[in-house]
Amino acid sequence: MYTRLFTAFAAVLAATPALGADPGEAPPDTEAVEEIVVTAGFRDAQLMRSGGSVTVLDSTLTNERAARHLEDVIAAAPNVNFSVGGSRARFVQMRGIGDLEQFADPKHYPSIGVVMDGIELSNVATAALMFDTDQVEVLRGPQGTRFGASALGGMINIRGRQPGDTFEADVNAGYGNLDAWFVSAAAGGPLSESLRGRIAIRQNSRDGFIDNDFLGRDNTQDVDELSLRGRLIWDLTPELSADFTTIYIDSDNGYDAFSLNNSRTTISDEPGQDDQEIIALAGRLRYALGSFGEVQVLTTFTDSDESYAFDEDWVFRGFCDGVRCNPLFEFTSTDAIDRERDQYSVDLRWLDSHGDWSWVLGAYTHHRDEDMARQRFGLFTSRYETHRYAVYGQLQFAATDRLSLRAGIRGEAFNDEYTDSFAFDLQSNASFWSGDLGLEFAATDDTLIYATLARGAKPGGVNTSATSVLPFIATRFQTFVNDRRQFDTETVFNKEIGIKGRYFDERLSVRLGFFHTDRNDAQLESWLWDATTFVFIGMLDNVDDAENYGVEFEFDARLLPNLNLVSRVGYLETDVESMTVFDLDLDDFRLLEDRDQAKAPNWQYYFGLRWQALPALSASVSIEGKDDSFFGYYHNEKLDGFTSLNLSLAYQWRDVTVRAWSRNLLNTQYDVHGLYFANDPRDGFAVNRRYTQRGEPRVYGVELGMQF
Repeated sequence: MYTRLFTAFAAVLAATPALGADPGEAPPDTEAVEEIVVTAGFRDAQLMRSGGSVTVLDSTLTNERAARHLEDVIAAAPNVNFSVGGSRARFVQMRGIGDLEQFADPKHYPSIGVVMDGIELSNVATAALMFDTDQVEVLRGPQGTRFGASALGGMINIRGRQPGDTFEADVNAGYGNLDAWFVSAAAGGPLSESLRGRIAIRQNSRDGFIDNDFLGRDNTQDVDELSLRGRLIWDLTPELSADFTTIYIDSDNGYDAFSLNNSRTTISDEPGQDDQEIIALAGRLRYALGSFGEVQVLTTFTDSDESYAFDEDWVFRGFCDGVRCNPLFEFTSTDAIDRERDQYSVDLRWLDSHGDWSWVLGAYTHHRDEDMARQRFGLFTSRYETHRYAVYGQLQFAATDRLSLRAGIRGEAFNDEYTDSFAFDLQSNASFWSGDLGLEFAATDDTLIYATLARGAKPGGVNTSATSVLPFIATRFQTFVNDRRQFDTETVFNKEIGIKGRYFDERLSVRLGFFHTDRNDAQLESWLWDATTFVFIGMLDNVDDAENYGVEFEFDARLLPNLNLVSRVGYLETDVESMTVFDLDLDDFRLLEDRDQAKAPNWQYYFGLRWQALPALSASVSIEGKDDSFFGYYHNEKLDGFTSLNLSLAYQWRDVTVRAWSRNLLNTQYDVHGLYFANDPRDGFAVNRRYTQRGEPRVYGVELGMQF
């Protein structure tokens, strides 16, 4: 495997001189590919001049896709997948690393972090809405030095628009099928000589794409989202500046996704909900120390309330009347979970540089309190508190004009306290470290070669789903579940080499990276279905060894002065060496060996063409797709691969823009989540079947925007 990777890498390097050769004078009207700056690190960095596998999804893509949520654009990043199980995608997988389920979340830090304007939304990523967004930065691989336990496998940084030096405002509205509509407004600019501000608001609604035949409704999977963002940048003195952000998000969404016939038509009598209300604050102070660099203080606070519920039997009371399952197997149940979560963080750092050396030193603390109430076969309550403390540092050295070295390390202490209504009390302490080593070599003025070693770690925690149902399950499962009420820290070690280049007078940019990741004590999800008590039990289990390796290839090319091609391709191989699972078809425990990891398709791709047909008329077409992939470990069922087509046509007249758009134009049928168990009373809950949550069908609409 290593031989194949390095042979391919060497072939790319051998081709570099030809790509970089002077092709002659470019046509006078040729435009260079725009420089992109990544802001997720300690310092802003140019995408093409810094090491690491990063994809930046800009506002042009967001507008073309009429994106309302992160799930609408994330497929354009190679080797990045997502899990749904609710009204919106909530968990992200990068290079096969990431969480899968969310019916009763295990209490832990997600493997892939999500940050919006410095505010961590990893536990509430349903709120990762695309409104007034400048760009989305996708950082693959452990980001341990910068984000610690919040970014075991990677980080997604959503950056909103900043207030500028001149006043600007815009108003947008749109309507589409599924009775979808939105209206938004934003304004920003200077408020005084030293103060700039911006405020944005959006209301987004749609009926959803589920028809509930029993209730006669088409909005049981509806979306109703209000989002508000405010930002102030205040230059108090030449040395001191302050940056304040406020975010409010109120999602009042429905959840009614599964049916016995695997269609977009349900017959549930108690459809669920997927609601979140979030108030988040962030502040950053910068103080210049002259020749001693700069001190930064970053503080965040988030208050979130969540309500999540679903109809567990997927049918209505009396479904069995008059059919052969009556009355022996009549079963009705709902599962409702309410959470109140408060968290705050403080990050203090010192940045400086002298000559060929630059460094960062910092200290970080993060605290979270979470109360949960679960109503299922009675009331279950829990309280969970976590405390993280970290110190970190990063040092960079420019050895020559073309060669630079980077080293970073972060040590973390993790403490948690857990109690629940079943008298399960737990206090634990853990310490771990993350870090990275990097080498960047500018082979030519146009070509950067990089190599990185990175270690990430994520603390263990408590399997709330298991503890909440332990008294109800059959004796044969008691020991297995009891032994997994807790799970241990996972560590990953990633090796990566890559090349970035800009050629043909910067009309072509190329990014290519090869990676290999070892996972130790990998936190993988195991499920049990207790058919005697109708209890589905989800938990995280530690697997000794797992590995992931693959490649990501991206290029942006200006084919003609008015035609641009974007390509993103990812290839991924994953393996779980061995894992004990309960096989529903065997009705017994078995050892799963050498299996692909779940939600880790071998191939993912995105190709897009943008055409500026006239100065006022533009069009784009894109295709995206992925290979099939397992969606669990306790069975061999897969989500099928698919390809979808997207279109956008925009006309601009002065300050007014009209856009017509469509996602999944060909109405490709695909699934975004899956379950495998026996849930049909007509066969006495005796036949295991694959049940899936359908993805978005063809959606289309028109938008009108005006800038001031």
